[in-house]
Amino acid sequence: MNIVWTWDVVRRIIEVLWLINIGFAIWTVFRTRRDIASTWAWLLVLSVFPVIGFIVYLFVGRKLSDDDIFSIRSEQKYFREKLVARQEALLERHKLLLQSGRLARARQLISLSSSLDNAIVTFNNRVKVFIDGEKLFTKMIADFDQAQDHIYVEFYTFYADELGHRILAALERAAQRGVTIKVLYDLSGSHGTTYKFFTHLEELGGEAQPFNSKSNKRISAPRLNYHLHRKIVVVDGKIGYIGGFNIGDQYVGKKAKFGYWRDTHLRVAGQAALTLTGRFAMDWNMTCRKTDKYRVDIEPMLANLDIKRPSDPNKDVVMQVVSSGPDNEDYAIRRGYESIISSARKYVYIQTPYLIPEEPILESLVIAARSGIDVRVMIPCMPDHPFVYRATEYYAKYLVNNGVKVYKYNHGFLHAKTVVSGDNLSSVGSANQDYRSYRLNWEANAFSYNEELTTQLKQIFEDDIKDSTLLTPEYFANQTKWRKFKQYFSRLLSPVL
Repeated sequence: MNIVWTWDVVRRIIEVLWLINIGFAIWTVFRTRRDIASTWAWLLVLSVFPVIGFIVYLFVGRKLSDDDIFSIRSEQKYFREKLVARQEALLERHKLLLQSGRLARARQLISLSSSLDNAIVTFNNRVKVFIDGEKLFTKMIADFDQAQDHIYVEFYTFYADELGHRILAALERAAQRGVTIKVLYDLSGSHGTTYKFFTHLEELGGEAQPFNSKSNKRISAPRLNYHLHRKIVVVDGKIGYIGGFNIGDQYVGKKAKFGYWRDTHLRVAGQAALTLTGRFAMDWNMTCRKTDKYRVDIEPMLANLDIKRPSDPNKDVVMQVVSSGPDNEDYAIRRGYESIISSARKYVYIQTPYLIPEEPILESLVIAARSGIDVRVMIPCMPDHPFVYRATEYYAKYLVNNGVKVYKYNHGFLHAKTVVSGDNLSSVGSANQDYRSYRLNWEANAFSYNEELTTQLKQIFEDDIKDSTLLTPEYFANQTKWRKFKQYFSRLLSPVL
């Protein structure tokens, strides 16, 4: 039978194929539990881009396996059960410390983080802030050279470039002295870095492995979501690093595309380093379930966790290391952000490279600004991901039109993830103000309760304003129609960016 290929026949075939595609799209999206915004975003992608959309979904949209979730939760349950008694003792002592009325917000945030993430309150922490990558990594390498027992390194990005080789050389020197070295990195975030990069380190007795992966080959796990986005270093359980910097030349300003790299990282000497050890141990040991690496023993860490009250509350920083990830729906960091914003009485300053907030954060910012709170948000002047930056511009315009002061940082690329508010509340870590950090990535932030540190971070923000442009409604109104269209379209894809 011969088919006469008229336009009407072609049109009907296209309609049938499109309906079949819609059916597959609905089945694909609804067979996995996800929030409404993400559901509609994926339906849009799969419907508008029939074949390409499903390929993108294969790499980006698939959820974690039940085995992965079980492994992660098992490690965290084991670790946290060991800490119940000590955590209760620490909380009791903290309640004794925080009794004045002006610290009510701190008590509220402490209780929230303890409830959502079992985040331990730590004392006796001395903190140094780094906003320049070269200075940060110079100090980090100096700490590596002084290490006596162990060094734990956990980064989203560990590039095999000039800085990567500098860090690796310091780790190899420590391994030669008999120091235990463990390196955990994200396979996708460290693209270009192969297992051979760590061969000599392992010959010296160190260990390195990609997070939650059986091999070093990206094709073995075709998934671009669920990144290990944390940036953690621990030296001898006494010194810890946490913040936004990764290991790579661009993070020390050696990439012309970005120019100067403006980020924020903390060096912590004190009890919080032990809780960073615990965070690393959970991530490392979960990955060890898929590999032949040696697990980290947390018992020595527990033995060293001192519950004495701080010697000098005014200088020693009270800190909680708060984690979040796709293995649970407590969203501890995002809800911590929301608590800081919604309870603000004077000001809230936020720096983030990606501004794609969920509704609770977005509306909290608007309500605060409309209530007379000084709400300021700082974003980069350039994109590193085009769709993400256009969505950032969309939400920046929305906030500007609702009373929030939004600044565009002009002196290079702004990558800092900081929130500062009031007399003594601050957060520095890896979590951006976007859906990916709220729900899809494994993140870690240091929530701190200290006037001196808060004042310093506030001053850094105000210094950055000198290199920034205040965005206005007129700025957005004068943009081209094509740019506005890209902003609106990118906003529709926000839950999957």
